[in-house]
Amino acid sequence: MIDARLALRKESKHRSLVRITDETVCGGKDLFIIGGPCSVESFAQMQEVAYKLSTAPVQALRGGVFKPRTSPYAFQGLGADGLSILKEIKKSSGLPVVSEVMSEEQVELMASYADVLQVGSRNMQNFELLKALGKVKLPVLLKRGLSATLEEFILAAEYLLSHGNDNVILCERGIRSFDKYTRNVLDLAAVVALRQITHLPVVVDPSHATGRRELIADLARAAVACGADGLMIECHPQPDVSVSDAQQAISLDDMVAIVDSLRPIALAVGRRVKVTKQALIDSNIDSQPNRYPSNQIDQPFASANRGWAGGR
Repeated sequence: MIDARLALRKESKHRSLVRITDETVCGGKDLFIIGGPCSVESFAQMQEVAYKLSTAPVQALRGGVFKPRTSPYAFQGLGADGLSILKEIKKSSGLPVVSEVMSEEQVELMASYADVLQVGSRNMQNFELLKALGKVKLPVLLKRGLSATLEEFILAAEYLLSHGNDNVILCERGIRSFDKYTRNVLDLAAVVALRQITHLPVVVDPSHATGRRELIADLARAAVACGADGLMIECHPQPDVSVSDAQQAISLDDMVAIVDSLRPIALAVGRRVKVTKQALIDSNIDSQPNRYPSNQIDQPFASANRGWAGGR
């Protein structure tokens, strides 16, 4: 049906794992959860985000430094200054970084700072960019285009795979429709279908799918229930003053609460949300040994808070 030789599933139980760091994998039993603001605004902002979310825990931080905006007058990101901030935050927190690359010319620069290179929905069919990213061994998070069919989406992934990059993560982020109540329509049927058709991990971005912060928690839980391998959620220390997409950003406390609410759902579908030793201490739950089985404690991740620059 689809002329994709590398992306399609050839065996019923075959699923690819994409390794982000030595301790973090997307596509396995553990959910891969990415959190952070739409745009990097300052060092203080990202320091607060990283510290709070490391106790959730999330497995990666998101933050845009080159921003594709519909209006040429909207905030376009901090550029090189933003990359310097991400470098310092990654060093102090131990969290890998996800950030968007917008052009072929940016690939080498972004690859030297980010752990996962994001291709935004507007660039899903930027084939020269996809070819260039195919030559990079870093994981690529490929977002579905605004009006892309599943066949078009899978063939975009095929460009990456056919040019040598096996580390591809698909991201369902909603498609455009006639209804203006939400920013887009989150296609959870596509999540199920993609996991049946391809062997690639699939994550869901409920933030861009809805554009409304009050809908994000329920859709995040629904995404995990239908088999998503992970989530990418926009959160901000002060959501209402976010310089981009403020209406869909949630607070850091809400982000932590969403992650915690995913645990029973993940368990019901054979997945899990890892919890760090530090999180056990911070939440005063280490006296409840039956709440989180010991094999869900991500011991290496607990080192993220040691020697934290700046504290709470």
